[in-house]
Amino acid sequence: MNELLLARWQFGITSVYHFLFVPLTLGLSVLVAIMETMYVRTGDETYKKMTKFWGKLFLINFAMGVVTGIVQEFHFGMNWSEYSRFVGDIFGAPLAIEALLAFFLESTFLGVWIFGWDKLPKKLHAFSIWMVAIGSNLSALWILIANSFMQEPVGYVIRNGRAEMTDFWALITNPHVFYQFPHTVLGGFATGAFFVMGISAYHLLRKNHADFFRRSFKIGLIFGLISVFLVTAVGHMQGQYLVRKQPMKMAAAEAHWETANPAPLAVVAVIDEKNQTNSFEIEIPGLLSFLSHNSFTGEVKGIKELQAEAQAKYGPGNYVPPVTSIFWSFRIMVAAGSWMVLITLVGLYLWRTQKLETKPLILKALLWSIPVPYIANTTGWYMAEVGRQPWMVYGLQKVEAAISPAVSAGEILTTMIAFTVVYGVLAVADLYLLVKFIKQGPEGLTADGSMESSTKGVSLWT
Repeated sequence: MNELLLARWQFGITSVYHFLFVPLTLGLSVLVAIMETMYVRTGDETYKKMTKFWGKLFLINFAMGVVTGIVQEFHFGMNWSEYSRFVGDIFGAPLAIEALLAFFLESTFLGVWIFGWDKLPKKLHAFSIWMVAIGSNLSALWILIANSFMQEPVGYVIRNGRAEMTDFWALITNPHVFYQFPHTVLGGFATGAFFVMGISAYHLLRKNHADFFRRSFKIGLIFGLISVFLVTAVGHMQGQYLVRKQPMKMAAAEAHWETANPAPLAVVAVIDEKNQTNSFEIEIPGLLSFLSHNSFTGEVKGIKELQAEAQAKYGPGNYVPPVTSIFWSFRIMVAAGSWMVLITLVGLYLWRTQKLETKPLILKALLWSIPVPYIANTTGWYMAEVGRQPWMVYGLQKVEAAISPAVSAGEILTTMIAFTVVYGVLAVADLYLLVKFIKQGPEGLTADGSMESSTKGVSLWT
């Protein structure tokens, strides 16, 4: 196993693990802010307890996200130093702004929020959690600005074998950002919503704190319904944009080998990458043209033609990403998104007809749907990053040119095993804490929803 493959595996494991925590941070921060705002506006103590309960789970997740995210930064200097040398003048700028502006904003106000309960005026305390939510999502923006340069380089010049920034405004207004950022953030909102709905369903099944979790479920349902429909719409627009800007990625996602007009959509396929064909497929005529151009007629270029164009433009080489894994990752993402749309619509109907708590099967489905947005997020990012192969920076630097020349396979393998073991231990600790506080329920309430005479259990607020 060579250095390049190991370095890719290591970064992939680190990134996927880190991104298990990021979407929930994006979504749950906003939901907690909404809950505290409702407490400030109504004075209802239930919303205060709701803010503390979901805020406690947010803090556990946030801590894990910070720890795992820091490790990613070291990859660029350790395994991918040639990438950093080539594009560091550009890539480093948004990452520095993310750390110095967005993360400082987020972490500073998080401290204010944690220790400011009953010490700050209500409105000022609620303002602090909104600043945490804004900081979290601003962090995502600057990171995605950096990533978007890898997907679609803008505002640069190649000088002395390095990419140097010539237009900072072009960097932050990269058209790719306007699709990638809302798609990622809305995916995070959906993750937070399903987290709240699933845990609320768990307690409603057991008839614990019924009023508390009915209100939580309603907030999560409305937030989730809006998020899943918007993320679906933005995802469709992003796909059409990629047909124009990264056609090879989209052709691979559809296992579309031959240029066609109209182009059929393969729902399922048995893919023969070696012979560049599908030995079996079930297809819908014209649907790929419709998804690409909003018309059932329209040319969609195939992988073979795009490979020939890439060779003519960039020179000899294989410019086809791994079609089979991208094809199925795309379908898993779409299936997960479709399930989220369906289950939220069912949840809305049962909520409006006041039948939700009489349908334990649906409550269980909502509980077991908590992992679904995580699956959608992970497979979506797999397609976005692996589908860009063989490019590290699209059209400018290939992956094999980005790896550190001095790093050895043994060093990468050793650190990869160490990181994986440490991450495994942290995952167990994280899951233990989440389950513990989820089962414990909101402090200060008995199982029937009445106020306790004293608060019991471990508290993060003292």
